[in-house]
Amino acid sequence: MVQKFLYIVPHAIPFPSSEYGGIWNVVAKDNDECFDLISNSYEYEGYEECFGALRENIIKCDKFALAEELDSTIVESFTT
Repeated sequence: MVQKFLYIVPHAIPFPSSEYGGIWNVVAKDNDECFDLISNSYEYEGYEECFGALRENIIKCDKFALAEELDSTIVESFTT
């Protein structure tokens, strides 16, 4: 069984798409997989200039070990 985590990642999306940013809830095995899932998401398309901040936010965010094996995925994203 591969250990997976629930990542609660705060993120910024530049104005005018978002004024404040939002939160990504992601199931992933590690920081790299979490980054790949978010950065490849259609919702993040066009914001490559934010990748450095995204990596930093993933490293610093709250992570919770999951008791059961789940597929890696973006569970939900919320942007204001």
